[in-house]
Amino acid sequence: MTHAADLVFTGGPALTTDPARSRATSVAVRGERIVAVGHDEVRELVGPKTEVVDLAGRLLIPGFQDAHVHAVYAGVELGECDLTGTTSLAEYQRRIAAYAEAYPGREWITGSGWSLESFEGGVPTRHLIDAVVADRPVFLFNRDHHGAWANTRALELAGLTAGTPDPSDGRIEREADGAPGGMLQEGATGLVARLVPKTTPAERLAGLLRAQQVLHGLGITSWQDAILGVFNGQPDPSDAYAAAARDGSLTARVNGALWWDRSRGAEQIAELVERRERLRAGRFRADSVKIMLDGITENFTAAMTAPYLDSCGCATANSGLSFVDPAALRDHVVELDALGFQVHFHALGDRAVREALDAVEAALAANGRRDNRHHLAHLQVVHPDDVPRFARLGAVANLQPLWAAHEPQMDELTIPFLGGELASWQYPFGDLLRSGATLAAGSDWPVSSPDPLQGIHVAVNRVGHGEDRPAFLPEQRLDLGTALTAYTAGSAYVNHLDDTGTIRVGALADLVVLDRDPFDGPPEAIGDTAVALTYVGGERVHAAADAH
Repeated sequence: MTHAADLVFTGGPALTTDPARSRATSVAVRGERIVAVGHDEVRELVGPKTEVVDLAGRLLIPGFQDAHVHAVYAGVELGECDLTGTTSLAEYQRRIAAYAEAYPGREWITGSGWSLESFEGGVPTRHLIDAVVADRPVFLFNRDHHGAWANTRALELAGLTAGTPDPSDGRIEREADGAPGGMLQEGATGLVARLVPKTTPAERLAGLLRAQQVLHGLGITSWQDAILGVFNGQPDPSDAYAAAARDGSLTARVNGALWWDRSRGAEQIAELVERRERLRAGRFRADSVKIMLDGITENFTAAMTAPYLDSCGCATANSGLSFVDPAALRDHVVELDALGFQVHFHALGDRAVREALDAVEAALAANGRRDNRHHLAHLQVVHPDDVPRFARLGAVANLQPLWAAHEPQMDELTIPFLGGELASWQYPFGDLLRSGATLAAGSDWPVSSPDPLQGIHVAVNRVGHGEDRPAFLPEQRLDLGTALTAYTAGSAYVNHLDDTGTIRVGALADLVVLDRDPFDGPPEAIGDTAVALTYVGGERVHAAADAH
């Protein structure tokens, strides 16, 4: 048995995502790679030292990959004031007060996770925090991290007054007399965030390892971190990845997206090249560049082709923000593409999507077809004229499916202010698929849950798991196989991990055992599925308490 496998999964089913053989019942692994895929014949590779996993009807799949996540930020925030999981103002205040009491020595109270729908117009006030903590500065990002809530003490320390101008890429929400009201939008968050004590390298590394444990527990074996750089006062998480890659504690495979500083221009490209070379180590590399083109719909900063409406349904003068000049963007992307960088666009509004596709088209015209696999994340609103351009240009649609459902932020803060046409173009997953676009998927954690199975549930049902709501634009549903493939082979394609994302001989053994086969149940039960076992390179990195 000199050729015995180290690990054999048997008792099927196994979903390969390989078109040549969609299903198998047994898979064998030797070292880091898959050496056999088939049926009973694979059991001949079982030797005295082989670990045998009886699937017993549970589904074996390639490891999930998250194409857009902020793992270090999320891991650090798990140790801060956590406002997730509720929309109650009273509960927010209780948690803020409890955190302040538990950490009396902390100079600043920091955290995240509050929801815009908790406040009229999505805008909280400083006085609501002052009522529970007034003597120390408090600074709390909302759940989408495009805005922050501050108390009076934090605003005073930052020197913000009625005379402070809005930054070019953000807005200070104000009281009637012009004084800062406590809500900071987009780039305005940096006016206060710059004062917040920075996390230490040790805290960032601990945050990464905490996040990695969570992600492995959800079956995620690889991801693309969507911001490596200083952003809104947050320190660069690159050092955590580099340290973990070098000491072997990074068990996932990670591609980082180097942050494009939108206050600068092409002069930063040489620095990006240097950072790309310096950060390559072990299972970590930074071959992508993240360019944030616009904001979000809820605060009217997502870039649209038509103006937002006001509360009366009348057109305003605002159609959102383009954070990067479109002409300059095309030049930057042409140069980045020529240098072999992948460009990872934040493109949420339909004008931002169009500007990103225009830049990809310019790169294609200037440099010819390369293999950089540029991708557009979020895609909340896509103009129908631009849907077929994804396939034509080879631009990947990077979906965050969990957002494509009716919930308060959508129904109260988005649809009424977009109007019928723009609102009907939201999250067009089905149209993108039918047009031939390559689909990848991610979570944007800590903005929303990192659980791929919850995202897949919404992609298929257009309803949140366990929620009794109408389906959101049901014609844009994906089938289960397509949604699961977006989270595996699709994201593997984006991450240039071509020997992952599929179960085939020679591929890396990044594998996940689900606790059931979701294809055997109704679509509305997909979200009941959980991860039992996770393997990276044939090594087990997660086992649920009841897994075997």
